[in-house]
Amino acid sequence: MNAYQKTIGRAVTLSGVGIHGGAPASARLLPADADTGILFQRSDIKDSAPVCAHVSQIGATDLCTSLGAREARIDTVEHLMAAISALGIDNLVVEIEGPEVPILDGTSARFIEAVDSVGVVTQDAKRRFIRILKTVRVEAGNSWGEFRPYDGTRFEVEIDFECPLIGRQKFAHDVDEETFRKELSTARTFGFMKDVERLWAAGLALGASLDNSLVIGDDNSIVNADGLRFKDEFVRHKTLDAVGDLALAGLPFIGCFSSYRGGHRLNSEAVKALLSDETAFEIIEA
Repeated sequence: MNAYQKTIGRAVTLSGVGIHGGAPASARLLPADADTGILFQRSDIKDSAPVCAHVSQIGATDLCTSLGAREARIDTVEHLMAAISALGIDNLVVEIEGPEVPILDGTSARFIEAVDSVGVVTQDAKRRFIRILKTVRVEAGNSWGEFRPYDGTRFEVEIDFECPLIGRQKFAHDVDEETFRKELSTARTFGFMKDVERLWAAGLALGASLDNSLVIGDDNSIVNADGLRFKDEFVRHKTLDAVGDLALAGLPFIGCFSSYRGGHRLNSEAVKALLSDETAFEIIEA
């Protein structure tokens, strides 16, 4: 457990396209002072106010996690937030050119590479953590998510798809920087070809391609020539998403998060439920 807050050594920019709109997109990561937190700002909108990376600022959870509202909304923050959280970065300003964080290769790997290229700086201020004190559970139909006390940071994510290629998969592991780098960071976002074609027809997912998505064909086979990176790549990516979504609690947490058939909305609802119950957690200093 890192005792002191961290930021990055210098600014670094990543460029690509937005997966939903298909337009060029870039993210410039800049160092920030201790106790700043993670701030997003639309650099393409004059006098745009910074938006705190916090669950209270979530604007939408359809297909991705979005921060802010209306014309200043920023979509698809989860892969970047997962990388930031896993690397133990507490303070950062993220300038976004366009309405989306670039999808890059559909994972967190490129964001980690960018941070590695500029280094991480330890700051004078102590880190703070959310320690889970009791179980908090949310349900939606046959899906659920819950926090419970645990001495560490653990994710237990289970998915269950009718598609036989995916079926029922579970990833259960304590997640620290090393685990995230090796086991989660390269797991790709995924989708079904029939759904991608439907989204294209609706003017959505215009930036989706085999370069940034793992695609399942109508015959339940992998369309990508390189196949799967892990036999359970699907649940690993869902866990990556959960790491990013739960980072919007505002502080790293000590406890276990479990979910069954979860997603962005359920993840965010679990965080909201936790933070709304003052008896369920405490803030501690490293």
